[in-house]
Amino acid sequence: MPVKLEDRPIEQVREETIDKLIVNYSHEVISKEAFERRLDAAMATAVHQELVDLVADLPMAADADYEQQKQATFGAGSAAAAQDEKLVSILSSNTRKGPWVMPARLKVVDVLGSVKLDFSEAHFTQPNVELELNSVLGSVDILVPENVAVVSRASHILGSSDDHSPARDSNATQTITITVTGWSVLGSVDVSVKRNMRERWLSFANSMREALGMQRR
Repeated sequence: MPVKLEDRPIEQVREETIDKLIVNYSHEVISKEAFERRLDAAMATAVHQELVDLVADLPMAADADYEQQKQATFGAGSAAAAQDEKLVSILSSNTRKGPWVMPARLKVVDVLGSVKLDFSEAHFTQPNVELELNSVLGSVDILVPENVAVVSRASHILGSSDDHSPARDSNATQTITITVTGWSVLGSVDVSVKRNMRERWLSFANSMREALGMQRR
């Protein structure tokens, strides 16, 4: 007996809805305007039936080729990550970006250096991860997409902390939480949103259209 729609994880239903929207848009079943309107609605709602209704009239569904393209665009899928990992930056700079795998706990040691962690394309193997900072006279920049919330529990001594990430309860589509712990002495920690998920889905949808030989409108 299938699981009731309302008992399924809302993010799973949302992703299936967006997948179907992209497939039909990439094959020109719906227009760009209709795709963007329905995409906005899919990202805004937290009601299971509303998500299903958004694509009830669309004939095409995601297939294996689509899933392969999606995996290549959005990250490592089922790739495994170590439970604990350390990143050391002493009198140097370190950057992590692209489709990298975030471990359950990442410890950053930054002494007179700079660290940039770009999570906009990172793959998370679990919904709650910890970022431990040990920073002295260093700078740490954290870039997150809008579906990632940041909770700061770090201590700052004669330093600065700037958090421009969205609040955890202000965005129903947030599925990942990064908890920042540790301390920063005479340093800076900056958290900001780099690119929202809507832009990433739009970019992926247009890349699918181009792969099928369709023209952007």
